[in-house]
Amino acid sequence: MRRQGCPLCEGDGGLVVARTPRFRVVRVVEGEEALRFPAFYRLIWNDHVAEFSDLLVTDRHACMDAVTEIERSLRSLLAPAKVNLASLGNVVPHLHWHVIARFEADSHFPAPVWAPPQREAAPLRLDLAAVDAAIAQRLGDKAST
Repeated sequence: MRRQGCPLCEGDGGLVVARTPRFRVVRVVEGEEALRFPAFYRLIWNDHVAEFSDLLVTDRHACMDAVTEIERSLRSLLAPAKVNLASLGNVVPHLHWHVIARFEADSHFPAPVWAPPQREAAPLRLDLAAVDAAIAQRLGDKAST
């Protein structure tokens, strides 16, 4: 199911890292979020649903298993200070999870990414291509489940 006018139904929502029959994982590559938080990923449910509770139980498990695998990839390859998980949907009411690697050197740490900046960000050198590949590999085994 797609909904006309929904940006996550009409577009990918970022650089596609993995795609399964149920969801896709993208890395945010445009806008302020991408500049300030380069390891900012989203899991976007393919069908237009607004709330996590709209999913069948098997879909809820698949969704959270995938969020877990994204988090594991970020932790193992980037060693962030923290990984933030959020599903807000206030602006775009289409089910999606934010999975964001946070570093003490980022401009907002330890505050949320949507808070005012605390300082100038230190440049981060991250191998995001390796993270993208790890996420795709981890989720590739789950694509048919």
